[in-house]
Amino acid sequence: MSDVLSREAIVLGGRATDRDAAITEAGRLLVASGAVDEAYVDAMHERETSVSTFMGNGLAIPHGTNEAKALIRHTAISFVRYDEPIDWKGSPARYVVGIAGAGDDHLTVLQALAGAFTDDASIAALDAAQTPDDVLAVLGDVSA
Repeated sequence: MSDVLSREAIVLGGRATDRDAAITEAGRLLVASGAVDEAYVDAMHERETSVSTFMGNGLAIPHGTNEAKALIRHTAISFVRYDEPIDWKGSPARYVVGIAGAGDDHLTVLQALAGAFTDDASIAALDAAQTPDDVLAVLGDVSA
């Protein structure tokens, strides 16, 4: 996933303590990687008000609205793991993966993430990850 997930967009000790802060944390990593304009983070919050992005198995995948597609420079994801799960409207999110999918890439990335987060061995490896390279080893097949 080196083309979609960079080491710099991986945080193994997220600092957020609530859903909104977690969305901002994941979104700012996308901004810092050059994948999106700053306004995309607001669109991630807007999306969350219309539909929860919690997917199950401790995973939330905040992403922008369809109207925010123009704010995406290139497809990318960010990965934040939390020591204490974030309350995501009553569900515990330990992993927050911010998604910016250019064109139709969004669905391809979602499908690949779903595969990783339905595999118990992959989840265990993400739990045990000590470095960004450990995360890349698990999510290496996720691409756009």
